[in-house]
Amino acid sequence: MATQGKPQVQFRLVLVGDGGTCKTMFVKRHLTGEFEKKYVAALGMDVHPLVFHTNQGPIMFNVWDTTGQEKFGDLRDGYYLQAQCAIIMFYVTSRVTYKNVPNWHRDLVRVCENIPIVLCGNKVDVKDPKVQAKSIVFHRKKNLHYYDMSAKSNYNFEKPFLWLAKKLTGDPSLEFVALPALGAPEVAVDPALAVQYERDWEVAQTTALPEEEQEQEQEKPGPPCHRSSGTGGCSVTSQARFSHS
Repeated sequence: MATQGKPQVQFRLVLVGDGGTCKTMFVKRHLTGEFEKKYVAALGMDVHPLVFHTNQGPIMFNVWDTTGQEKFGDLRDGYYLQAQCAIIMFYVTSRVTYKNVPNWHRDLVRVCENIPIVLCGNKVDVKDPKVQAKSIVFHRKKNLHYYDMSAKSNYNFEKPFLWLAKKLTGDPSLEFVALPALGAPEVAVDPALAVQYERDWEVAQTTALPEEEQEQEQEKPGPPCHRSSGTGGCSVTSQARFSHS
């Protein structure tokens, strides 16, 4: 069972994606993290400490939130430095936010080459998504993991964190023993709609990937950032390969 006190196991998580995809709302659903958040003045970022209680004890994700700065241009490398995992978010109601996912991934891996990354399609509480399940293939090309989610309804809130926790600890048997205190849902996901999403997703995963288009490299990747002396860093070398299970 989880022990009391400040978690000894902590990971730095960067949350990226186009502005307006409810990244801040997503982390604010975790009430403890919102209450204890810290502001990093040098980078203009909020850091939300999100604690999850597992069968191996408490784990804390220090989630770095851009607080909308991505609307004003590229994020500085300092935001990505020493990140140990990441979530890239887009809106299933906005094709352009999904179209920009490769750009966020490129900037992330340019600084942090080998970290576990989850791609999240937010706002699945709507009935008419613009980005269909069959179109969501980037994670398959780059060997990431993917989850549908809804920040406003808390739907699948914990799943990205559980997957990342298993990868970072190297423990596939790790489970959450209690869900965090979340804010009250603002909307409800229609159960029939959720089932339909799952069916569409299962079908989409069995279809062949479209032929790779020749990607023109917009810039040369920078040197990889490596974890040093066990104190954190961009590269989690023991987790260089990720599965979709």
